[in-house]
Amino acid sequence: MKSLIDKQFKLSEHDTSIKTEVIAGITTFLTMAYIIFVNPSILSEAGMDYGAVFVATCLAAALGCLVMGLWANYPIAQAPGMGLNAFFTYGVVLGMGYTWEAALGAVFFSGLTFFLLSIFRVREWIINSIPLSLRLGIAAGIGLFLAMIAMKNAGIVVANPATFVSVGDLSEPSALYALLGFFVITALSYMRVTGAVMIGILGITVLAMVLGHNEYGGLMAMPPSIAPTLMALDLAGALDVAMLSVIFAFLFVDLFDTSGTLIGVAHKGGLLDKDGKLPRIGRAMMADSTASMAGAVLGTSTTTSYVESTAGIASGGRTGLTAVVVAVLFLISLFFAPLAGSIPAYATAGALLYVAVLMAGSLAHANWEDPTDAAPVLIAALAMPLTFSIAEGIALGFISFVAIKALSGRFRDLNPAVIVLALLFAAKFLFLD
Repeated sequence: MKSLIDKQFKLSEHDTSIKTEVIAGITTFLTMAYIIFVNPSILSEAGMDYGAVFVATCLAAALGCLVMGLWANYPIAQAPGMGLNAFFTYGVVLGMGYTWEAALGAVFFSGLTFFLLSIFRVREWIINSIPLSLRLGIAAGIGLFLAMIAMKNAGIVVANPATFVSVGDLSEPSALYALLGFFVITALSYMRVTGAVMIGILGITVLAMVLGHNEYGGLMAMPPSIAPTLMALDLAGALDVAMLSVIFAFLFVDLFDTSGTLIGVAHKGGLLDKDGKLPRIGRAMMADSTASMAGAVLGTSTTTSYVESTAGIASGGRTGLTAVVVAVLFLISLFFAPLAGSIPAYATAGALLYVAVLMAGSLAHANWEDPTDAAPVLIAALAMPLTFSIAEGIALGFISFVAIKALSGRFRDLNPAVIVLALLFAAKFLFLD
């Protein structure tokens, strides 16, 4: 068995061992396991069955990790992505008024498009065509979008007819628990405690139970039924003209999130070749897109590669065996549905706020000395939380980038892909909205 595992994952070639890979897999899982609590909490607000989404989340993550591990042989874990799940609920369903079934259809089509782009090797051209400043602004915008949702759900910010938003009642338990959770998670992360986010979520949940603000629903049980969401996607509904921007948003964010994560994690683990390229990147991309399509069929939002995989790589993970271990742990998590159901929204709000901090950090890499770069970054970043839509933020970012560069005479910074996308977005605002 040991020789078969060594042959499958090339452990000797990567100077690693089964023990090291297992430890790395456990480490990665602990850093990203919060998604099994957060994802059902967010998607259930779109009207989806909490238990079914919980099962879909675990299964989609396990499938993505297995394909990544067994086929691409990379220690990179996958699960439904943060940001896109919030856009799914608050942007597409609650904001635009589409059914969650149609939103799942959009996720499926975005995954299918991603898969085709990977097969025909168009992905590099697309990635290289989009300016770095726009990518930074979009990543930061998603972070600010998550922060707005976290503070809204916890009652830290509330609606105000005069100023649109204002501070809520911070003496309320939900606001206090959310802030305490955020403080604890941030402090534990600074001290490099493995599983800081999950510890913060569970800690706040237990504290609320002890103080009588939350009820204990149990620890383990047989997995809930996935029937309410299984194959419930509405493909016809997703083909509405106005949904094209939604499909593009799912695709665009997943494409750049995945490519950035793959390169960053591979660099951390010394997995890049002598030319600085990632071998088998096509397989890794197809693993991601396959998991997204399968996740839509199961009943969850876009599945993507997790940057938390760097925790496992820091623990020595170098092969796909690490990802397979993560997959097994997600399957075991299926039996902890009662615990997931006991997690209140304010316990996950602190986690959302911390993830927002990490994503907003991309603003530090923007070129603030060049206003033609800085302005589109800020427009894209601010538009997402203020319009409550990742798609609108992406659109306004592209339009502002092309308009500002053109008016400044910086035509060399523009390329056909960016110009065409900006024109399409402008046409959408002018004629379709």
